Amino acid sequence: MAQSANRVPAAAGLILAAMLIIGFIDNYVRVIAEDAGLWQFHAVRSAMVLPALGLLALAFGWPLRAQRLWAVLVRSALMATSILLYFGAVAVLPISTAGAGLFTSPIFVLLLSIGLFGARVGPWRAGAVAVGFAGVLLVLQPGGDAFTPVAIIPVLAGALYAAGSLATRRLCAEESPYCLTWWFFALLLVYGLAGLGVLAVTGWGGAPETASFFGTGWQPMTGRFLALTVLQAVGSLIAVGFLVRAYQIADPSYASVFEYSFLLFAGIWGYILWSEVPGLLAFAGICCILAAGTVIILRGRQAQD
Repeated sequence: MAQSANRVPAAAGLILAAMLIIGFIDNYVRVIAEDAGLWQFHAVRSAMVLPALGLLALAFGWPLRAQRLWAVLVRSALMATSILLYFGAVAVLPISTAGAGLFTSPIFVLLLSIGLFGARVGPWRAGAVAVGFAGVLLVLQPGGDAFTPVAIIPVLAGALYAAGSLATRRLCAEESPYCLTWWFFALLLVYGLAGLGVLAVTGWGGAPETASFFGTGWQPMTGRFLALTVLQAVGSLIAVGFLVRAYQIADPSYASVFEYSFLLFAGIWGYILWSEVPGLLAFAGICCILAAGTVIILRGRQAQD
């Protein structure tokens, strides 16, 4: 335990670097949405990532075989659905808003733990849940002029991500992180191909100019789309590698707090690239969500000690 604690700064550096990369590449999803749809993006990106990950596993001896395939598939389905919703939201919302919705996941982890497993919660974490949901309301601003129903999508993504996190901990504790990563991208490939198939068969698929990111069918792949999807694939692999290493050298309960730096980096990149600045209420809501998640993670760690 002392050895893990001593390596928290190194893990923090790796996680900060991963969030810096993800915050940058995710800002370009809106540009990808001008050329292709959600399903095509995930199908093509996963088709790039999976062979690369397979070659790396072969070269370094990383285990990709699942111990319990059904558990890995359940976990992968929850995580892949969450990321589908998140990317769908990023295409039309400021990334700081979409990211804030996704990072409500610790709140939902706590609520699901209470409802499904009878976890006991003290005043600190109970208060954090209240603050976190107040933050969600500030970001969404229901009833206000700035409200859009699409803003609910990343919150649903956060709930599914929380369920996936619980499945990771309770069903997939013995699985290698490389196996979980491979199957996550494999499910995204299946989702992408299935979505494209449904749109093609039903005739519901449209062009990016007339259809939503969810409703855009297969499009001719432009050079810009391919370049940005390669950027996504390479950036995702590097970031996942950093995260895997970080959680190998430090206690996840402490290291995971640094993932909230994504909200900072995504906002900074959003300002640099698109001159986006969240409104005062939205910024206050993001701060509430960040504070709530941090308290829940750290107090949950103390409850386990």
